[in-house]
Amino acid sequence: MSLALTFAVAMVLDAVLGEPRWLWSRAPHPAVLMGRLVDLLDQKLNRPPRTRAAGVIPLLMLLAVAGTIGWIFSLAGGLVAALCAAILLAQKSLVDHVRAVASGLRTSLGDGRRAVAMIVGRDVTDTPAPGIARASIESLAENFSDGVVAPAFWFLVAGLPGIAIYKIVNTADSMIGYRTERHEQFGWAAARFDDVLNWIPARLSAILIALMGGGMAAWSAIRHDAALHRSPNAGWPEAALAHSLDYALSGPRSYHGQMQDLAWVNPAGKRDLDPKDIDGACALVWKAWGALFGLGVISCVILGL
Repeated sequence: MSLALTFAVAMVLDAVLGEPRWLWSRAPHPAVLMGRLVDLLDQKLNRPPRTRAAGVIPLLMLLAVAGTIGWIFSLAGGLVAALCAAILLAQKSLVDHVRAVASGLRTSLGDGRRAVAMIVGRDVTDTPAPGIARASIESLAENFSDGVVAPAFWFLVAGLPGIAIYKIVNTADSMIGYRTERHEQFGWAAARFDDVLNWIPARLSAILIALMGGGMAAWSAIRHDAALHRSPNAGWPEAALAHSLDYALSGPRSYHGQMQDLAWVNPAGKRDLDPKDIDGACALVWKAWGALFGLGVISCVILGL
């Protein structure tokens, strides 16, 4: 099976099936297994004195395990590779979780808060409805990049070993890549390598969203606002989505009881967001997914892969 066909099958399977509950309620999802491995290394190796050098060892171990397992599964052929890649993509599940926030807000503010708490790490207990909608859209933008575009990109570049390595590094970053006393040094290597792996996909995500959102006229503003983000990568898809739909995103929010005065993205855009605005963001991300699908297949055909 050609890479073009394998990629197409994987993308379609994920878009249609997502993460079926009947399957993952009976067996651990690969992301869960990756998380268990990261946690095991954290418990066994993260001990004083904590240094950045010490964090390189678990990162190398994770790369070796993920790359080897990905290579072994790739030997089973294109269909198995497509199934494995589909499991590690997250388009349908991402949009379903974000749309659940819109559905919750249509019922009650409490339901909206409970739904958004499933996908964001900020404090939402006292957040008003527009803030809930904004949080879900920001999560949609960021996770489209690191949950869909990045794994698809690394699958096209390096097959199953590539997507497996990306996913385990991204999982490690989400677990130990924080600037806390325990993880600031130990998780530094995983966090920085995650930044490296997401550098191209984040900007590609922004291009896809901007193109499907009406063109590249706002690209200079997208570049400007992306640079204001606390992350070197997450600001790109968020800024692209904000300018394409003329929403104001980011801004002040609370983490662990502490307010953070973060910069607004597209501050002149609409701030009183509602469920219809969430629907509009989801629709645009599906268009960007279609552009990614077409770009991936066409690139493989041109390169004869």
